Amino acid sequence: MRGDELKELLVRKPFVPLRLHMTDGTTFDIRHPDNLIVLKSRVDIGVGVDARGVVDRVEYCSLLHVVRVEELQSASAELN
Repeated sequence: MRGDELKELLVRKPFVPLRLHMTDGTTFDIRHPDNLIVLKSRVDIGVGVDARGVVDRVEYCSLLHVVRVEELQSASAELN
């Protein structure tokens, strides 16, 4: 995936939570746009986010390994 495509998804208003699918089958849920930093050749993903928005660790992943991005339903959409 190209970085500019991913960046477009992060800046949408309102933000829609995303799930990144990687080549090895790993998935990462991005529930807030601040939990993903898009660089030229990689993404830095904040993992283990607590209620205050503090992350446990950062995963550094090449953009070449992002094979698919899925939109996640918001909590309000799931209630309807």
